[in-house]
Amino acid sequence: MELGEMKHCLNTVFTLWLREMLRYKRSRSRIVGSLATPLFFLLIMGSALGSSMTISSGRYIDYMAPGIIGMSILFASLLGGVSIIWDREFGFLKEILVAPVNRFYTALGKATGGVSTAMIQGTMIMLISGFLGINYVSIWGQLFSILIMFIIGLGFIGLGITLASRIESHEGFQMIMTFITFPTLMASTAFYPLDDLPTWLSIPVHLNPFTYGIEALRWSLLGTSSIPMSRSLPVIIAFAIAMISLGSWSFDRAGEQ
Repeated sequence: MELGEMKHCLNTVFTLWLREMLRYKRSRSRIVGSLATPLFFLLIMGSALGSSMTISSGRYIDYMAPGIIGMSILFASLLGGVSIIWDREFGFLKEILVAPVNRFYTALGKATGGVSTAMIQGTMIMLISGFLGINYVSIWGQLFSILIMFIIGLGFIGLGITLASRIESHEGFQMIMTFITFPTLMASTAFYPLDDLPTWLSIPVHLNPFTYGIEALRWSLLGTSSIPMSRSLPVIIAFAIAMISLGSWSFDRAGEQ
């Protein structure tokens, strides 16, 4: 690829990323909702279940905090795919697809925008949780957790792009997203320790890539996890690469139809 062509592709990625950032900035109700729901879960569920659950590593609300951060990343990343449906309905997507640029970079621009908003939400939840008294192990762990958020978000925004490329309506996308998010969230270690799960449930939990993202966040923020970081990190990286590749392919195929 020539230098001029590469510059054009990178400009496309930046333009689409900036568009997603401006859209997120102007949607104040989305920002408030993205913060209020996870904090509600953390304060209400953390306090209620913390009085009845015993965690060997410390307080239950501390254990739950990485799961809540991961939940916000999961929801925001998958929801990022809905922008493709909006752009398709209003004709913006057609204008993008006829541009003389590889569609991989178009999908990459949409993905980086969605991941950026997810990381902003996850980082804000992490900081607010710290002010609320969550005991993080170190500032370096918090910085490293932002990288983990990026990898998790990249995987699920790829999945969101794949779904949005195949689904025509907002209603259908919302239904599929609900069908995916809650089983993904509940069949993970976001709320319950791995050692306390029944045998039949531990199987889908171990097969769930979101579990490894939560455990990676828990290791970086709390210094402890049920799954070693040496296993969690390769799994979420492989998942991110696979989903972004699938999302780019699906986006490309959708543009040909």
